[in-house]
Amino acid sequence: MQSGFSTKRVIIGPEGFKKVVDVSSPNKIGLPNGQIDSMELADIKPGGSFEVKGTVYHVLTCDTFDYVMHYLKRRTQIVYPKEGAYIMMRLDISPGKRVGEAGTGSGAFTVCLSRAVGPEGRVYTYEQREEFYKLAEKNIKGFSEFDNVIMHNKSIAEGIEERDLDAFFLDVREPWEVIGEVRKAIKPAGHLGIIVPTTNQVTQTMESLENKGFYIAEVVEIMMRKYKLVPERLRPEDLMVGHTGYLIFARKLGE
Repeated sequence: MQSGFSTKRVIIGPEGFKKVVDVSSPNKIGLPNGQIDSMELADIKPGGSFEVKGTVYHVLTCDTFDYVMHYLKRRTQIVYPKEGAYIMMRLDISPGKRVGEAGTGSGAFTVCLSRAVGPEGRVYTYEQREEFYKLAEKNIKGFSEFDNVIMHNKSIAEGIEERDLDAFFLDVREPWEVIGEVRKAIKPAGHLGIIVPTTNQVTQTMESLENKGFYIAEVVEIMMRKYKLVPERLRPEDLMVGHTGYLIFARKLGE
């Protein structure tokens, strides 16, 4: 049986057309000028192409970026790739690591963590709202390459079950309320990453980290500006995402 990871395809076409689809079940896939049968699409090798009414489309494998940004169903704000990659570097995420996360939300960053820690690693993720938990569970299974995610439908304010985690990532409304629980869960010198949308949340979180015995390594905001893909008229796109979140990174001190 193919995994959700292996059944996703990206279709690209003229004028910036892009569509991520699942070819695991029979269905008709709509295109700007027609459609293609999913079984027919599944037989096209990645890098190959097909034609519909004179228009050529190309087929690619689906990478993590395209799944998260163009396919994953979301009912919550997600950790965007521009933050996600930096977070994983700052938390020293690598194959075999054991990482905690709260809240799961729609599961976008959980998918990234799962691939990063690999088959020998583990991701323990907490989401207290049942509707988000069920959505995240579906999204994670839809792109899982490894069976390494353990999900909890509870708030970490009620306690974190795991101990001696290498790192923990917090994406919750009031992170300062649960810093003590996170401290119990991560190993000495373990990494902690937190994302919040407002500066007053940064202030409260920093105060809690200092009081709970953490070394604050960095507070940072990451900006990204895209360019129009026209070589002869290269310039920035007219619109950009001005703000997504502030990142706070810390290390656990002492025992």
